[in-house]
Amino acid sequence: MIIPVRCFSCGKPIGHLWEEYKRRVADGEDKKKVLEELGVERYCCRKQFLGQADTIELVSNFKKA
Repeated sequence: MIIPVRCFSCGKPIGHLWEEYKRRVADGEDKKKVLEELGVERYCCRKQFLGQADTIELVSNFKKA
């Protein structure tokens, strides 16, 4: 799945933060700390990051019927 450009609930732009969030979490930083430093404070925006499953590589392996 691809991160949405805006939060579905409040409309705040969040898509531009995804790459940095993903990189910092992969480096071992705490997810809560990273979200706070990126300025993602609302729970509706946080759920977009925490509930994201990066499956685009998996889906791209399948052919369209």
